[in-house]
Amino acid sequence: MPQSSPVAPSVSWPPSLWAATAPPGPVLAALEGDVRTDVVVIGAGFTGLSTAIHLRETGVEVTVVEAAEPGWGASGRNNGQVIPTLSGHDPSAMVKRHGEAGERFNAVLRDSAHYLFDVVRKYEIPAEAEQAGWVQPVHSPGRMKIAEKRVREWSEIGAPLELLDRAATAKMLGSEAWFGGFWNRTGGHVNPLALARGLAEVALRLGATIYARSPVATMAYANDRWTVRTAKGTVTARALVLATNAYTGEFEPNLAPEIAQEVIPVLSWQMATRPISDNIAKTIIPDRQAMSDTHRELYFARWDARNRLVTGGASMMPGPGGTNLRPQVAERLKKLWPQIGDVEFDFVWSGYVGMTPDNLLQPQVPGFPRVHRLGPNGYAWAGCNGRAVALSISLGRELARATQAVAIDKLGLPLSEPTPQPFQAIIRRIAPFALPLYRHLDAKEI
Repeated sequence: MPQSSPVAPSVSWPPSLWAATAPPGPVLAALEGDVRTDVVVIGAGFTGLSTAIHLRETGVEVTVVEAAEPGWGASGRNNGQVIPTLSGHDPSAMVKRHGEAGERFNAVLRDSAHYLFDVVRKYEIPAEAEQAGWVQPVHSPGRMKIAEKRVREWSEIGAPLELLDRAATAKMLGSEAWFGGFWNRTGGHVNPLALARGLAEVALRLGATIYARSPVATMAYANDRWTVRTAKGTVTARALVLATNAYTGEFEPNLAPEIAQEVIPVLSWQMATRPISDNIAKTIIPDRQAMSDTHRELYFARWDARNRLVTGGASMMPGPGGTNLRPQVAERLKKLWPQIGDVEFDFVWSGYVGMTPDNLLQPQVPGFPRVHRLGPNGYAWAGCNGRAVALSISLGRELARATQAVAIDKLGLPLSEPTPQPFQAIIRRIAPFALPLYRHLDAKEI
């Protein structure tokens, strides 16, 4: 039988707005001893916790093993935008690559934002969820062709998209900076750490077991069982889901190197302004949609529940705590919304995004996620390219079903073989130096 640690060692959280405002997470034991279960899930982010919830909803025994605490990784550090599409993604591109599996995946992605909000409502998770929609404005007139194509393709498969001309975009966003765009009314935003902690509470309430502060060192399949090993314990299970994405190699480099090395963990910075007065806030994205545009160096913003504008950016040399990034992003906000005046940030934090090499090197190329069968009843996915909040909840459902012998041709899982990048470590180091190129290409699109 497993043993529980009587005192839970602390985990250091990034100094984020979400860590300052989310309800406390559950108090969890570390794994000690040997555990047997039906399904073991590695990682207590959105995907892992969603997998556990969907398994428990059908009465399946499940154990989640987390290296830190639920939501400690990308799930609790991101901007919280709930976006039902991927970066540079058109449905036809996914079908071209994956055929009928791509069609099923497109349906999962199409409904992913609405499904996330349905889960939040169903379990009354206090995640500051606002299903106000998601807007993608275009930063140059030529980009309207992309917006038109995206609206056409997604509308053909039933997504509620609406094309916006320049006047409608300016009215929706409170800014003349963009040339039009489109929006999807199923999107929105959440406090992502509050969502992760809430999902953990739901999983526990439904009967799942979650161990924290227990980095998995190895996983292996033998004698019809998966065995997961940590420093002080093991979990043996019939099925396994690896849900660690960009953090797969951060705690234990040898956990799943073929998965860890097929994505590039890129540091993404998030920033929250001081609370902005109501009279100014009502002129900036007045209906509180989430927004991310078509720049290669992405411009994005959304409101939180306390009238803070939450945005972010990237930098070759961000400085300690993002000090070098603050004036750059403040100037950007002032350019987009002159009425905001001088901007100060109360919170600046960072975390890794799991970028696929195709999307990292060519930001307008579709960033396809990687979904893998690791062995009998073993599955993994990675490569969100910054768009995993909505998708991960729905993929957790699909992965849960896969472990229960639902035929793959009934699921939205476009399986492929892992493709480790031979120069991943080098690409990871030089990735920030692509920013000048991104800015140059963006500036040329007038």
